[in-house]
Amino acid sequence: MIYPDFIKKGDTIGITAPSDGNRKPMDFARLDLAEERIRERGFRVFETENVRQSDGRGRSSTREQRAEQLMGLFENSEVKYIFSAKGGDFLMEILPLLDLDVIRRNPKWFQGFSDNTGLTYTLAVNCHIATVYGNHFNDFSMDPWHPAVQNNAEVMTGNMIEQSSFDAYEDDFYDRERPEEGYREDKPSCQYAVMDGKIVDEVSIRGRMLGGCLDVLLNLVGTCFDKTREFLDSYHQEGILWYMESFSLDSDSLTRGLWQLKHAGWFEHAAGFVFGRPCMFQSFTDHSYREAVEVILSELHVPIVFDADIGHKSPQFTIINGSVGEWRTKNGVSHLMTTLK
Repeated sequence: MIYPDFIKKGDTIGITAPSDGNRKPMDFARLDLAEERIRERGFRVFETENVRQSDGRGRSSTREQRAEQLMGLFENSEVKYIFSAKGGDFLMEILPLLDLDVIRRNPKWFQGFSDNTGLTYTLAVNCHIATVYGNHFNDFSMDPWHPAVQNNAEVMTGNMIEQSSFDAYEDDFYDRERPEEGYREDKPSCQYAVMDGKIVDEVSIRGRMLGGCLDVLLNLVGTCFDKTREFLDSYHQEGILWYMESFSLDSDSLTRGLWQLKHAGWFEHAAGFVFGRPCMFQSFTDHSYREAVEVILSELHVPIVFDADIGHKSPQFTIINGSVGEWRTKNGVSHLMTTLK
């Protein structure tokens, strides 16, 4: 794996909107405050034009503009770390317009989640450049920083701390009333592990980390951007620690999607799975999230962790695609240790 240089004081962080951008006054206030917080810590910040743009329908700007502004950050020698401004719905539109050879020659950290899986996953399996699945930039506006945001800042500078799960999480979408407002952790967290259909007290999974938002992974499988099998051929010795979360998949779509990925060969070297809390899960056939997952994955006879701190229901871990992770879950609490090799 190619691990780009971590950032240090004086370096420039680039923000762009390859998916959607900021459009509400509170978005702008949070963005301004997040930039202030980052500058206070000794970093510079550069925004592309579309960071403060949105069509209100999931795109910051045209696909050509989004691709051009992203590529501009990869080609800008002063920019050392690239953040996505927001999630959205249509990042995949820009993939055919990207010059992956230029990105390979200028490896930099790219961070985002949700729809940004289209980049975090694609760059990892196509270019073998490690990427970061974690917070969007505006989360740095909170005061004080939540431990999850502080963990994110540590990882950005190359400090591979052990991350531990949090006691509670934000179970709904809330409009922030103040730009410095943190997460509304209104529901207790309890992660659990399953092996061969039974809940177990403790599991440990070690493997090269790969994954993202399932809704997006299902758009990528089978396309010319799906180099998963080639990636697995290169790194199968460690096994793959798959992490996944879903935004709006119902139980049937979840089961069908996992079946598709399995039979596309994605899970041949799976060491285990970690699923984040689903965002808007529902079932029309009376299946729980666990049942929808296990009906496909249980026959692989590997550990499966549910309700992890990954994805849309904050707070979340900062995960490096392509790194070797050791995930431990015991009595409802999880820990992640990351190794770069």
